[in-house]
Amino acid sequence: MTNNGKIPGEKIAELEEYLPGEHAFDDGQVVRSTAIGSIELDNNERLVSIKPNKSVAMPDVGDIIIGVVEANLPSMIAISIKYVNGKKTKSEVECVCVTRHIRKKNIALAQDIVRAEIISRINGTIHGSIDSPELGVLFTKCRKCFGTVVKMRDAVKCKDCGWIDDRKLSIDFGKSEFLNQN
Repeated sequence: MTNNGKIPGEKIAELEEYLPGEHAFDDGQVVRSTAIGSIELDNNERLVSIKPNKSVAMPDVGDIIIGVVEANLPSMIAISIKYVNGKKTKSEVECVCVTRHIRKKNIALAQDIVRAEIISRINGTIHGSIDSPELGVLFTKCRKCFGTVVKMRDAVKCKDCGWIDDRKLSIDFGKSEFLNQN
């Protein structure tokens, strides 16, 4: 890349000259970039930072997300994040929710729309939780015929074929306000 354009891991300054600022880290010998972008030098504070070319909206700990379940594994689900705190995002990031402690046969299935809370961001992985009553499945279809379902206590029942399926439902299950946001 050019002198101004840097990629993650690329050297951006010597430690003797500058300390790492935003989107930069100290590897023990030099300051390196953690983002794609251009170098910004703060000569007063002796900081070197990277100004990212494109900012990706990453949810923070405590944020409430709405997304689509992309994978359902025995002890966790993967959610593609579509909304963060009610605002649509185009970042295309995913979070994982550990579900082994929830005593339900099916927590959520692929293509279910769920609400979760971000509980941590460790080693580049976003971790979520659906433990609270307001968190869980907001919208789903019948797993047998893809028909419309209705809530029955802790389960859903298909209006078309009568199939009953267990899910971790949100108290807001079936309410569609979240679908009307841009």
